[in-house]
Amino acid sequence: MPHKSARIRRSKSEAEEANWYATPEGRRHTEREFASALRMGKIARSAGLKIQKTDAQVLERLMEQAKENATRSISIRVPIADLERAKRIAEETGEGYQTVLKRAIRVGLRRAG
Repeated sequence: MPHKSARIRRSKSEAEEANWYATPEGRRHTEREFASALRMGKIARSAGLKIQKTDAQVLERLMEQAKENATRSISIRVPIADLERAKRIAEETGEGYQTVLKRAIRVGLRRAG
């Protein structure tokens, strides 16, 4: 008898099920199921996009687009005067001061090179 993979909890809602699949146990379960389906030949090839898998330029462009929208939390020391100036600008423009700071960083980086 084949090895039975991880126990799948019965969920009351789709949200609970999604949360379970996001746990380490849920991810391991998905990896085992995928590997099993590969071994048994149950995975069908999707028509999907007609982009060659090895086209490095396309992959590079997609990665750059993804990085533009992705964020990472950092800690940075900003002079109090600059922070207060950003908050004043934010009040005038009706946006958050962090948005003002991010835009200023982006513009400064473009000018620098």
